[in-house]
Amino acid sequence: MQFFRAIHLKKKYVILGVSVLAAIGLGAHFLPPVAEYTSAVLTAQTKRELPIYCVQTDEKKVAISFDAAWGADDTDELLQILDDNDVTATFFLCGYWVDKYPEEVEKIAAAGHDLGNHSATHPHMSTLSSEQITQELQGCHEAVKELTGIDMNLFRPPFGEYNDNVIRTAKENGYYSIQWDVDT
Repeated sequence: MQFFRAIHLKKKYVILGVSVLAAIGLGAHFLPPVAEYTSAVLTAQTKRELPIYCVQTDEKKVAISFDAAWGADDTDELLQILDDNDVTATFFLCGYWVDKYPEEVEKIAAAGHDLGNHSATHPHMSTLSSEQITQELQGCHEAVKELTGIDMNLFRPPFGEYNDNVIRTAKENGYYSIQWDVDT
């Protein structure tokens, strides 16, 4: 009888061992796709929105830009230097600057430079709601459009500050967010 009992116990261990091996085998088969899917979902949810820092090209080029949120005393000289060197730049304009210096905006546009949006009032955009960001973008956009007829599609956040909401809201308003990768 003890002999049969020993076999019975061994049978339990064999069944347990086979069950463990089967579970490991099934886990090894199904776990990688589940882990891959879970990783993809988590990565997609935590992916940070980024502005454009640079554009890859085989050409030897740099992009030069200026934020027009200062006075206008040097605008003529700056435009002359750019013209003398056959350089086209992007001027990111603040709405209040457009209102204060409309003739400078017209000169910049007439010289063939690109115009970009730098907000209406130069706030810390990452502290604003989507609605406030839209108001900042549209305020500047409308001022430039009314003055020059140009529909801008480039946006540089004031202070270089941004978060996912700023980049997404700018995109929803038809803007590519641009950031510098070398600063003076």
